[in-house]
Amino acid sequence: MPDYSIEHIATVFPIERDALKSQSNTGQRRDIIKDFSLNTSAHGIPGIARSQSFHNRVFWLISFIAFTGIMSYFVITAILAYYNYPTQTTIDAADQWPQIFPAVTICNYSPYRYDTIIKRFLNYTNSLNLTNTNDTNTFSKEQVSYISDFVRSLINRNESLNEFYYPLKDMLIKCVYNGKNCSANDFVSFISSNYGLCYTFNAQTSNINNGELHYNNENGESGLLQLDLYIHSHQYVPYLSNSVSIVTMVHDNRKLPLVEKLAIRLVPGRRHKLGYTKTITTFLPPPYTHCSNTVTPEMKALYDAFSGALYDYTIEMCFIAVIQTYVYEQCGCVDPTEWAARFVRPFGSSMVIQSQLCNVTDPCYANASDIFQSTPEIFGTYGSVCGLDCSFIDFPLKISSGYAPMEWDIEDIKTFVESSSIPLPSNWSTTWRNDIQTNYVALDVVCESTRVTSYIQQASISAVDVVSNIGGQTGLWIGISFLSLMEVAEMFYRLIRHQVHLFRRKFKQRNTKH
Repeated sequence: MPDYSIEHIATVFPIERDALKSQSNTGQRRDIIKDFSLNTSAHGIPGIARSQSFHNRVFWLISFIAFTGIMSYFVITAILAYYNYPTQTTIDAADQWPQIFPAVTICNYSPYRYDTIIKRFLNYTNSLNLTNTNDTNTFSKEQVSYISDFVRSLINRNESLNEFYYPLKDMLIKCVYNGKNCSANDFVSFISSNYGLCYTFNAQTSNINNGELHYNNENGESGLLQLDLYIHSHQYVPYLSNSVSIVTMVHDNRKLPLVEKLAIRLVPGRRHKLGYTKTITTFLPPPYTHCSNTVTPEMKALYDAFSGALYDYTIEMCFIAVIQTYVYEQCGCVDPTEWAARFVRPFGSSMVIQSQLCNVTDPCYANASDIFQSTPEIFGTYGSVCGLDCSFIDFPLKISSGYAPMEWDIEDIKTFVESSSIPLPSNWSTTWRNDIQTNYVALDVVCESTRVTSYIQQASISAVDVVSNIGGQTGLWIGISFLSLMEVAEMFYRLIRHQVHLFRRKFKQRNTKH
């Protein structure tokens, strides 16, 4: 058989061996590419490969480039639309039975009792020469301006204020849930800067009701909490409160109630009906929204002081914590109007500290708070940990009321008031009927409907939608499918394999020569 190897041809004809090898290798690579171009399922490329004339090849080349450009525009648009993370909200209504009964919080509108605070308050003001009196029966409008300083001084010394608050056992005449009696022991307490000690029924906690929440079908009922309360308004500190009422709020069992902003006031002399329905709002996690479920260390330190209640993240508490942190770094103390939230963690530190309260007359804390909220850079640095609650539950209320108490309940209320630890008014024996009328507040919290409305945020464009859009655009303009991509992969594989084979042959030839 004739020898047609490169070495034999180079011997017969006066040409270089490397030139013959290069032409052979280039030809093989060209054959692989041409084979792919003629057989690929993608449109346009076979037209270029099989063209017999220059003009025909230019026509197909321009067409392929033009449609590839248009396709690329729409593909990039589809990808960018996905990375904008658009969302839509769906509304769903479903019957839910049984339901967890919501948490119900109550506070006396007045934060402090006059009978327990007055003596210590006068000692404080007299020691500072702000007053010069031991008269506990007279209280002036000028004196009330020193109350906040007095409270701040006690808090800064880590002294308890509990003796100044209204104990729930002295306010709660009656508590009935679904026909079964309850008591002050079924409530957890927390401190409000505005209303003093507040009390919550059916909060998520480990030390009440064996750690279980109440459901609205207990005892064969449909969800009804009945509370009868006595306000003891004769013990309100004069000029400190501008109305007589019970403050209440119906809320999620695992959320600290923001009674300062969201609670409603119930006037005495009436039985109020609070009929609730339930709505659930759910947001998508990042990157679709800047929502969070993470309880920060400052929030946890605050929650740990609340009778073992297991509270979740809330954006409002998160913002209070970060604002207090910034104020502390600027002033060395925190906003005294938010004295229930004294726990701060300096920026970049892992240690949570219990800060001192600023003097009420010190403008530093107010200025720092204004700067924080009006400066995007500072707000973004400190507030980046605070996002929307990823999920929260609301209880819209329908409120109505009727005259109360009835005549046949008067004697029982009188007995309760007289047996409480709070001193009676000096003229109680003659005015007790009128006092009951102006201090009795009752409320019925009722489940009005088993229907639960859900607002669910969903992605407008999913990853499947993006793939479908890209597939539609590539198929429409140049006919590329996933199988077409596999054909490209096959071509590159053949080219790489051919190149590896050449390297191995050259390496073997070099070793043979040596």
